[in-house]
Amino acid sequence: MNKSEKLICLVLGLVLAVYIFSSMRDAKKARESAAEQVAAAQTAAPVTLPARPAEAKPVETAPKASVSVPNVPEKTVVLENGELKLVLSSWGAVVKNATLKEYARKRGAVSESNPALVFDYSSAPLGTLEGVAGLAPNAAYEVRTLTSNAVVFVNAAATRTYTLQPGYRVELEETFRTAPAGRTTLSLGSMAMGASKNDLLSVDSWAMDAKGGAVVHHDDDDSPLKSYLAGSSLGCSGGGNAAGLPASTQIAYPGTQKWVALKDRFFVTALVASSATNSGFEATVSRDTQAATYRPERLSARAVFENAGNSRTSTFYVGPKKQALLWDMGMKDVMEFGMWRWVCYPLVWVLNVFNDWIPSYGVAVILLTILVRLLFWPLTHKSTVGMKKMQEIQPLMKELQAKYKDNPKRLQQETWQLYKERKVNPMSSCLPMLVQIPVFIALFNVLRAAVELRYAGFLWIPDLSEPEGLFASWFPFGGLNILPILMAATMALQSALTPSTGDKSQQRMMMVVMPVMMLVMFYSFPSALSLYWTVSQILSIVQMWLIRRASEKAAVRPSVEVIDPPQTRQMRRHGKAE
Repeated sequence: MNKSEKLICLVLGLVLAVYIFSSMRDAKKARESAAEQVAAAQTAAPVTLPARPAEAKPVETAPKASVSVPNVPEKTVVLENGELKLVLSSWGAVVKNATLKEYARKRGAVSESNPALVFDYSSAPLGTLEGVAGLAPNAAYEVRTLTSNAVVFVNAAATRTYTLQPGYRVELEETFRTAPAGRTTLSLGSMAMGASKNDLLSVDSWAMDAKGGAVVHHDDDDSPLKSYLAGSSLGCSGGGNAAGLPASTQIAYPGTQKWVALKDRFFVTALVASSATNSGFEATVSRDTQAATYRPERLSARAVFENAGNSRTSTFYVGPKKQALLWDMGMKDVMEFGMWRWVCYPLVWVLNVFNDWIPSYGVAVILLTILVRLLFWPLTHKSTVGMKKMQEIQPLMKELQAKYKDNPKRLQQETWQLYKERKVNPMSSCLPMLVQIPVFIALFNVLRAAVELRYAGFLWIPDLSEPEGLFASWFPFGGLNILPILMAATMALQSALTPSTGDKSQQRMMMVVMPVMMLVMFYSFPSALSLYWTVSQILSIVQMWLIRRASEKAAVRPSVEVIDPPQTRQMRRHGKAE
């Protein structure tokens, strides 16, 4: 590559680095300050439900003295299917917690020593109803009907029926004795603030933009996905003096919504309101009031309804951020792939198809890498051949530079004429990198948030969704990450094999600068991303070797033809005929 080509490639690399670092910055800051807050189930022992309708006698638990509660005992009931377990309370007819039965809190299968992950809604119960005259948010309800997948809560003002559908859907039907006048809200629950960890459910600050991001929603008019963090005076990252700051702050977003979601890196609680009276949502961020410096603690969200009428139906989704499941509910934008979603959606689909064929997401990432390289193979081949041609015309370029050193305009004209005659494109070496940047950014977005990679091991890698972190107890920088080092080595090797048309010292500099820059970038990335890039570099080296080998064979072929030219072969044929 000449100087201009190297400069362009370096700029493209820096653009990629800036994009990724800006996406990771908030997550790193939040991860360093996030409190260790493990979701836990409520202490009240729930009822074990029969498989058929029955007259249930839920367990009664004594109310806590420190909390304002109804003057009747609380009754808790359980709704359960193969994927989800809900614990509901008769105080407010709400969901206290939800257990994702297929997702362990720690690495390994769900067991007694490694319980399943739990959405803890104790601070803001899911389904809390507010704004109905004469009906407190924690009003006592009677458990009227109970089956293994449905419960009916009844009191003098309202009837609330929860039905656990197959998978992760929960349907809520509400009927009011008197239609609520004015504004009512329905809670989505809350999550802890701070970047997500695999064993915790906390808001993923990677998704946060200048205005926020933990609460996402979609307008009814199909406008682009918007992201918000509740708070004008409170932000998503900690620091600064907390004196004078409110304990919590709220932001309202009016307008009919298709859905509202409260999400972290891998999991989401969402509300799809079928009622046309849905008129927006509110979000609230609360801080740690015991800390001298500001530290965000929890984020909650509520759907807002105006003049809701005598009845309404809402559907909650409490589960993993799986593209197929969210797509079925019309919430695919919960993934927040942004402008690259047209690349991200097929990548997720292909990744899962490969895993269905060979049950290993490590192998699936490798197969996905091979597929991407095959798609770009013709372009990369053309680029490498173009660089080879550029290398071959360097002697002619130097002659032109010497001949027209005092006439830059003529030199430029003659140079472009030479490119035209030899069919050389000076920009071809950067074209593959330019085209692959959207694919790489899409892969970055997919692999960092793919719940399928959570705790998915491969070879020595314990978790493809996190850096390797080997020997973390004594190795600095969070542990030893082998893949980024291998990736940097393969990049240096590829650079050494790439045909160069510039100064040798510049080539040596590029062999060092780019690999080191990528090593620093990738060292804290999910290992799945490092695996993709390492395999991609190895395949690129193989392709370069094949092209070089074919070029060497082509260079030998003319000397063979000179020994036995076509005319000689023709004379021999005539001689045999005579």
